[in-house]
Amino acid sequence: MGNYDNMKIILGSQSKLRKKILEEMGLEFEVMPADIDERAIRFENPQELVISIAKAKAEALKPKISGDAILITSDLVVFCNGGIREKPKDEKEARQFLESYNIYPAKTIGAIVVINLKTGKTIQEVDITQVFFNHFSKEDIDNFIKEGDVFNMAGGFSVEGELWMSHIERIEGDKDSARGMSKNILSRLIEEVIN
Repeated sequence: MGNYDNMKIILGSQSKLRKKILEEMGLEFEVMPADIDERAIRFENPQELVISIAKAKAEALKPKISGDAILITSDLVVFCNGGIREKPKDEKEARQFLESYNIYPAKTIGAIVVINLKTGKTIQEVDITQVFFNHFSKEDIDNFIKEGDVFNMAGGFSVEGELWMSHIERIEGDKDSARGMSKNILSRLIEEVIN
């Protein structure tokens, strides 16, 4: 996959994993993070929350983009034991999240919004993946917190890297979705906004 109809592709995210996913897809794209206060957007329903945040990112970026482009924005939260989890706000919360995964699986709920800025055509989709974990010991949790990555990820965990994968028993659904964005869904949404 290259450029679509000579339209540039803009990824409205500073997520390293989403950038990596687009690179793995062979897309040429620019990165333009949306500067919005995600915590100001609140919904009880996790699907409504991620769609609202992904749309807010797109709305913040649209006025900054000139010319024809495909704009991709997304958001991801984790839903576990009846509650929505974003990035842990501190060490205490990160520890609580990781300890709870010894009992409960985590659902990653991700939204993708794709807009053809030439035509205005907008398509969105939500994807849900369930992650089941092997036991996290106190030492494991200490190591993850010391490493610091837990604070950059919704729910405080990743499905990337050897150390994390050793703690994942199984994933039900699309692993890419749990990483940050489903390649299959993104490919289809880009095709749909162009045609």
